[in-house]
Amino acid sequence: MKKILVAEDTESNYLLLSIILRKEYEVYRAHDGQEAIEKFEGCRPDMILMDIKMPVMDGLEATRRIRALNRPDAKSVPIIAMTANAYAEDVDDCLKAGMNAHIAKPINVVEMFKTLGQFVK
Repeated sequence: MKKILVAEDTESNYLLLSIILRKEYEVYRAHDGQEAIEKFEGCRPDMILMDIKMPVMDGLEATRRIRALNRPDAKSVPIIAMTANAYAEDVDDCLKAGMNAHIAKPINVVEMFKTLGQFVK
């Protein structure tokens, strides 16, 4: 089963996502960007869903730091933003930080799985 790391600080958002995702993925959680980096190094996920606004370290900075790690998978792991910030400049900021795609909150489950499917090998 594929592993997915969900970086989400809001408990209710994470619980809903984990229920939806666990049918297809082994789900791991990070409560903030710093923890996302640590969990990435430990669980070696096949994909990351990254909230943008989180305490300690936001998703943009966490993505930049993951991409800078000295590991081959750090450059290639799909990182998908999930955020209520859905303006064109917000999407641009995500892509510039090294993310592969952007999903707007509230999450549309069909669209989320369509986006995830683009990156599942």
